[in-house]
Amino acid sequence: MSEAREIVVADIGGTHARFSLATCGPGDISLGEPVKLPTADFPGLPAAFQAFADRIGRQLPSAAAFAIAGPLRGGGVQMTNSPWRLRFDEIRRDLALEHAVFLNDFAAIGHAVGAVQENHLRHIAGPDEPLPRDRPCTIIGPGTGLGVALLLPESGQVVPTEGGHIDFAPLDEVEERLLSHLRARFGRVSVERVVSGPGLRAFAETLAAMDGMAAPEGNDTALWTRALAGEETLLRRALDRFCLSLGSVTGDLALAHGPGSVVLAGGLGQRLSEILPQSGFAERFAAKGRYEALMAGVPVKIITHPEPGLFGAAAAFAREHSS
Repeated sequence: MSEAREIVVADIGGTHARFSLATCGPGDISLGEPVKLPTADFPGLPAAFQAFADRIGRQLPSAAAFAIAGPLRGGGVQMTNSPWRLRFDEIRRDLALEHAVFLNDFAAIGHAVGAVQENHLRHIAGPDEPLPRDRPCTIIGPGTGLGVALLLPESGQVVPTEGGHIDFAPLDEVEERLLSHLRARFGRVSVERVVSGPGLRAFAETLAAMDGMAAPEGNDTALWTRALAGEETLLRRALDRFCLSLGSVTGDLALAHGPGSVVLAGGLGQRLSEILPQSGFAERFAAKGRYEALMAGVPVKIITHPEPGLFGAAAAFAREHSS
């Protein structure tokens, strides 16, 4: 991209759609103030797009980049947690867009990791050094689910994956009991069942059953708030176990990708940024038998950019339209 260009960027999830204006220039991306809109308030993307234009009180640019929570197949996407069904040719037509980029929301996180400055990457484990440019970077995002992507820093290519759905492998008695607990409910147990938002409850229920205690009450959000406050012994123990398993799963995925570096993202990643360095995350991450020394040398960071989805969508647009 030879000169700065203003575009609309959107990060569209099942609950909220975030919009912003972005300026993409040679080696530089800047975001305007984001606007968050509930998806349930609108019948589809065009209506939300117009609401964003009304909110900022001006005509929108004819170029846009959309990060969308769902698998992009056949020129569109049926969102998993929203009735919105998006057809990309219809969006281009209905929104009068001359240029539009569509990508998976976690692929956008991958592009953000490749484009942010080092001060937006906080050290968690391994050597405290910049991400190596000549080795792959595993990106893992615990949140409502577990997003996984692979970034090839030298080329800037991002590969979305379904790594969050590999089988969970227990490593001790507590995790064996956890696996039995989840298997009774779901049958097959993926790592997403363990190291995403609902995983804390699963650990707490498992520990409570092992100790002959009552399971904790409250929804997942309430359990996380109480666990992070550290005021309840059972939830503190469940959080410790969560961090251990997150270390194991993250290490497995990094090993599978060819260990180079790791960046954590997602809503839980941010909330755990103070806790993970003091937990057993690093030890479990590196505990890969004959590859332990190799894994101990992998830098692990958390992306701290306040809007990585919007920033990553802009970065993807800039990459596609660079000259």
